Amino acid sequence: MTGTLVLAGTPIGDIADAPPRLATELENADIVAAEDTRRLRGLTRALGIHTSGRVVSYFEGNESARTPELVEALVGGARVLLVTDAGMPSVSDPGYRLVAAAVEQDIKVTAVPGPSAVLTALALSGLPVDRFCFEGFLPRKAGERLGRLREVADERRTLVYFEAPHRLDDTLAAMAEVFGAERRAAVCRELTKTYEEVKRGPLAELAAWAAEGVRGEITVVVEGAPETGPAELDAEELVRRVRVREEAGERRKEAIAAVAADAGLPKREVFDAVVAAKNAAVSSHGNGKGLI
Repeated sequence: MTGTLVLAGTPIGDIADAPPRLATELENADIVAAEDTRRLRGLTRALGIHTSGRVVSYFEGNESARTPELVEALVGGARVLLVTDAGMPSVSDPGYRLVAAAVEQDIKVTAVPGPSAVLTALALSGLPVDRFCFEGFLPRKAGERLGRLREVADERRTLVYFEAPHRLDDTLAAMAEVFGAERRAAVCRELTKTYEEVKRGPLAELAAWAAEGVRGEITVVVEGAPETGPAELDAEELVRRVRVREEAGERRKEAIAAVAADAGLPKREVFDAVVAAKNAAVSSHGNGKGLI
């Protein structure tokens, strides 16, 4: 029989948040793949346990090379436990490649649910939580960062980002530029740790605050784009749209009804705009024939 890959959540700050199963899995795994083996030693000391299996490093730099080795062990029946420095593996951390490779080999993959900076920040933000999307880290280069933000400028769901403290002010300023200075957001810092802080406010205000310098692990939660009704069209545009439909063969009555429906307006408003345009044309050209 093949083995099992276990993804285990680790505390994002307070060691007391470690799930009870984490200690059991660490003690009994055949192989523990850790993002940082030094951090793993600190975790096991804090939990008062010892690992009995082989410990290997599994981080961004060796993820591609080490994945086949771990899959081979899994195929051979090993129980492999994957832990990262904090939170759930695969969430902006190593893990995706190993999970994908295990699934391809029809190997069982399970998890020890644990703390998550994404969900914790979302819950503390005071922003809507019924629908959200996680965007991870933004690009470091200013142009690429702006481009990525523009891609989600109209996203209605709440947005969640990770960010390094030394880039936070630039990121918030870019968000204010793309999303609007008044878009609400929350900067969640050092979650579950001694100096935990949640700073809420408009993006422009948060950018000014961050310019003074911020330390710690950062998660940014941004309100989704506001709902917008049908675009407001002036009388000239309404008349133009009616004309286009008439030229395409529609009768004026049907054209007016269609334009009104598209614009979310009463038919009478579009009709009045057409009549006013015709009267103006008559005044200017004598009869206005063929102008509307």
